[in-house]
Amino acid sequence: MLDPELLKRITARRDELDELEEQLAKQLAEVRAERDELAVADSVLERIAGQLAEERASARPMPGQVGGQAVMLVPHREPGQEEDTLPRDYQRIITAVQRAGRPVMAREVGEAVGVDISVKCKLEPLRGKLLRIVDRGWLRKLPDGRFTTRL
Repeated sequence: MLDPELLKRITARRDELDELEEQLAKQLAEVRAERDELAVADSVLERIAGQLAEERASARPMPGQVGGQAVMLVPHREPGQEEDTLPRDYQRIITAVQRAGRPVMAREVGEAVGVDISVKCKLEPLRGKLLRIVDRGWLRKLPDGRFTTRL
């Protein structure tokens, strides 16, 4: 016959292992559930990102026609895109804002690029260009009406 002390230890160890197995099974179930949730979240994020990309693409102004060819004078700014892709007038405007080193009013930009700012009808087209550059992501317009470079 087996030693009762030995049987008692074996039973205790079996109980410990059963408890450990139960804890590990519970943890494994939690890990699997969380992985499933993450997979669903990833799928939803991918779908939403695709929808946003489509919405942004459809919200962009359609290029105009010049000589039968589609053109967009001021394209939307994309990562890594430089100002040299813009028409020369717009490059000069952005350079004037950058050189100022601080937020500037349209009048100050006009002075920097050589627009006769004393004549309102000459300043308004410049203001329109500034707003177009802002809309396309090249500059920012502050709430007080001044223009500055993107962060």
